[in-house]
Amino acid sequence: MFNRTSLLAAPALAAALLFSAPAAQAQLSTPQPSPRSTVTQRVGLTDVTITYSRPSAKNRAVFGDKTLVQWGKRWRTGANNATTIKFSDDVTVEGKKVPAGEYAIYTIPNKTEWTVVFNKNTKLGGDTDGYKDDQDVARFSVKPYKLGNKVETFTIGFSDLTPATANVDMMWELTGAKFKVAGEVDTKVMAQIDEKVVKNTSPNANDMAAAAVYYYDNNKDLKQALEWIQKANATEPRFWNVHTEAKIKLKLKDYKGATASAEQSRKLALDAKNADYVKMNDDLIAEAKKGK
Repeated sequence: MFNRTSLLAAPALAAALLFSAPAAQAQLSTPQPSPRSTVTQRVGLTDVTITYSRPSAKNRAVFGDKTLVQWGKRWRTGANNATTIKFSDDVTVEGKKVPAGEYAIYTIPNKTEWTVVFNKNTKLGGDTDGYKDDQDVARFSVKPYKLGNKVETFTIGFSDLTPATANVDMMWELTGAKFKVAGEVDTKVMAQIDEKVVKNTSPNANDMAAAAVYYYDNNKDLKQALEWIQKANATEPRFWNVHTEAKIKLKLKDYKGATASAEQSRKLALDAKNADYVKMNDDLIAEAKKGK
């Protein structure tokens, strides 16, 4: 049976729960004016990851004397927290050796030259009063350039990729600046080839083919490359590997051998219904005939 005290207490309890409910709710989530972004690129054999916040111009002048980013002033290279760059391996940036790790990117823009700095302290953000030069790991200069089209929102990206390098582009409004990152590739690849192919008593066809392609692409010992690709093709002749054999022979000026391998690759490509390799072999055969 309910008593009078219980009945009187119930409304008070309900009211207490009602007024305390908002405190337990999650904080209101709204879009950020400078949203966070992360971009990652494999450069050679190294992963490069940049995390930054992206402010927008919003009809304001960006670079200048009394603007969002002032000439000669240290800039966090974005908004909110520090912009960071992370390397999975040791790299070279604009000729400077940089150990694997994560660093804050600070820039000092000027009209004709930008100073770019990698600093160990990734927690400062825009509070550059606490900046310490002795925590710099690299400092270099780059030339800014004028963009062909206006970039409303600050953007960092990668361009001009090669097997071992890439440019990091920083773009906002009509101004761009970039720096080159180079990963150590040859030493690492040659060590793998030494382990998996040279010193391996029974290397598999894929490793031998990959080693041959690397030698061909990087102008190394072509006779050795030919030996590896021929061994690979002797057990598992695939049209793309047989085409590599044809390319190596052509580079060695063995025009008859190059033609024979290209014809074999062409037939295999036809059977696989790969029109791209059919054309590549046709082109190689035509080039070999010129060199007779």
